[in-house]
Amino acid sequence: MKTTYQPYIDPEYESLIERIYPPRVCIDNETYQDRTLVKADSANKHGILLEMVQFLTDLDLVISKSYISSDGGWFMDVFHVTDQLGNKLTDESLILYIQEALCANRRRGVSKELPSCLSREGRLRHVSTEHTALEIAGTDRPGLLSEILAVLFELECHVTAAMAWTHNTRAASIIYMEDGFRGGPITDPKRLAHVQEQLENVVEAHHGTGERRSVRLLAPAPGQQTHTERRLHQLMYANIDYEPCQGCNGGGAAHRNNCTKIHVFVESCEEKGYSVVNVRSRDRPKLLFDTLCALTDMQYVVFHAAVSSKGTMADQEYFIRQEDGCTLETDNERHKLTQSLIAAIERRITHGLRLDISSDNRMGLLSDLTRALRENGLSISSAEIGANGDRAVGSFYVTDASGYEANPQAIEQVRKRDWGYLSWQLTNHPAGRRKTSKSPSVASISRTSSGRSINEDKPRFSLGSLFWSQLERLSNNFSSIRS
Repeated sequence: MKTTYQPYIDPEYESLIERIYPPRVCIDNETYQDRTLVKADSANKHGILLEMVQFLTDLDLVISKSYISSDGGWFMDVFHVTDQLGNKLTDESLILYIQEALCANRRRGVSKELPSCLSREGRLRHVSTEHTALEIAGTDRPGLLSEILAVLFELECHVTAAMAWTHNTRAASIIYMEDGFRGGPITDPKRLAHVQEQLENVVEAHHGTGERRSVRLLAPAPGQQTHTERRLHQLMYANIDYEPCQGCNGGGAAHRNNCTKIHVFVESCEEKGYSVVNVRSRDRPKLLFDTLCALTDMQYVVFHAAVSSKGTMADQEYFIRQEDGCTLETDNERHKLTQSLIAAIERRITHGLRLDISSDNRMGLLSDLTRALRENGLSISSAEIGANGDRAVGSFYVTDASGYEANPQAIEQVRKRDWGYLSWQLTNHPAGRRKTSKSPSVASISRTSSGRSINEDKPRFSLGSLFWSQLERLSNNFSSIRS
């Protein structure tokens, strides 16, 4: 019998560096009149950049610019942030909360008390530890979400929150639920197994041979948290929703129908030992978060980055290596990274007519509503529904069954039903498209190591010179908190 030896690792070692060199976070409201600077300086650890960006976006803060450096075991970052109205942060409780949260280590955590200036919709609503979680991923088809919700209603499961994304004929949903009559999470193993079996039957009903699909039911685990949007990115990536993203070289009809122009360059920086990724796309909330999720899921480490937005466009430049220290050496690696970044950005781009709801929260509400949409030939392209006290609030984006603009008459038929308790607000979202013979194409540029690009119909914007000029300022520009 072969004996193997493993080194002993002190469980306290992970937080040792943090205890020796605790993080510093400065909130600067003096440098700029129209924005707040959030400056972070700490020992580096895996995933710290994504954690910080996730935290700031969960507070509904807009990151318009950022400079990042994490080489040599040390992390330094400056975020330019505003609120959703474009104003700098002035609320003292919010400033203190941000500092406390970003300085907190993993063991100590952060206070659960949120500043009073945040609305319930602005809180960390995408994290749940109190309900049973259902994760579903597979091939998208009209009425899938409606069928899932109908089965949950029949099985006496009360849906408390749900988020669903669709992209490139793939779909992923995370649904939080509780016992419909007794309340609280569903923890009985036999009942969980029965619910999962019934849902697997629904998901598998229209899947072809070899198509990926997954259904997972998770009971609450004390001390563990699930960030819904982060998890949806992982589910969609595992479902390979990036495969049809072939940019200017082709792609499926659904891809061409739904894409906006996204430019991606991947090249080598041999003198510094990095691969350099440039992304240019339309600016929108949470763009930085979505891009970092893609890089993290592909096991790339960001050593330096510069992010900036101007007008309606955003530019991101990343200096990366793989976790093993290697750069991107092959065309296949660069091509897959290009596809994955495009997919991560597109997943959150909404398509169709927006339907906002606010209703008394009751068991079966979402089942009834989605069934009405399905019966009138409407398909849900994305959804986000949650509980706000005794109210259910959220929005759907709906299209016709082919993914094109919804028929207003079909919407009107749904609205005419005697809902009584339901309020509606319809917004003709600009992403909704009518079916035409010509479809807008995506401009996806992947630069090879030789410097030759696949498509150069637009000039590449580079933040490199600006980024390197900021490094010295970044390392020396930390001071006490000023408000």
